[in-house]
Amino acid sequence: MQFWSGVAFLSATEAIAVARMFDEAGYDGVVCADHMIYPQQLSSPYPSPTGRPMWSPETPWPDTWVLIGAMAAVTTRLRFSNAVYVAPARPLLEVAKQVATASVIAGGRVSLAVGAGWMREEFDLMGQDFANRGKRLDEMIPALRALWRGGWVSWSGRYYQVPELMLEPHPAQPVPILCGGESDAALHRAARLCDGWVGTAYAWDEAVYYVERLKAFRRSYGRHDEPFEIMLALRETASPDLYKRAADLGVTAVMCSPWAGWDDLVSGGSSAGSAERFRPAIERFAETIIGKCR
Repeated sequence: MQFWSGVAFLSATEAIAVARMFDEAGYDGVVCADHMIYPQQLSSPYPSPTGRPMWSPETPWPDTWVLIGAMAAVTTRLRFSNAVYVAPARPLLEVAKQVATASVIAGGRVSLAVGAGWMREEFDLMGQDFANRGKRLDEMIPALRALWRGGWVSWSGRYYQVPELMLEPHPAQPVPILCGGESDAALHRAARLCDGWVGTAYAWDEAVYYVERLKAFRRSYGRHDEPFEIMLALRETASPDLYKRAADLGVTAVMCSPWAGWDDLVSGGSSAGSAERFRPAIERFAETIIGKCR
């Protein structure tokens, strides 16, 4: 079982300091969240019962790939991914270039976890079509793999046309691509096109439901014997037994919040050096949970 943690809602400088603590404590990876902006007039419904995001407009969302590059530079073994990156809101070549560069800087410690996105306003501002974002994402996944091969590369598809060109630096090894989302379309995309799936936080029975659906879809595509990552968080009391059961289910990585319940940590200021307030929780989780699962 791999143990990953998110750095959403931390400042960029805190995230870099915390990544170093994760690396030292033996965590496996860090996931970054993605948003470009928060529009003053937000019409797009957020996929939740309230239809509104749970964060305030002032919440910082550092650029995923700039942040991953910075965290990679201060760590040696920690891996990096997304939960999730709204790839179809960006031009194909921009995504290819950013991820490839981050992979080179990190020495291959990078995967790309994509999602179709929900905020039309971001797509409009970036000049990307919101209506066909799912179909474009389906094509973007194999296109990215083709563009990362190195040398003269090209792509010809329905939505993207890339003439023969050099896109350097290219990753030394293939970058794993995972898919996020809970809709049938997203689960099929993960099972058919991707190297894994990223969920959110679930009660145990919900986690079993999504994992079993993914297994069924992978069988239908003849991919059930191929390696496949399943990353999610569990809304259950953290314990070695819980994560061992998750591994038996087929979950390969859990997203954990070592400081969960430590409200004073999360609500603290972001002044210089304040990231040290996270260290006791990070080390305690590593000792009491991670160390007992290996």
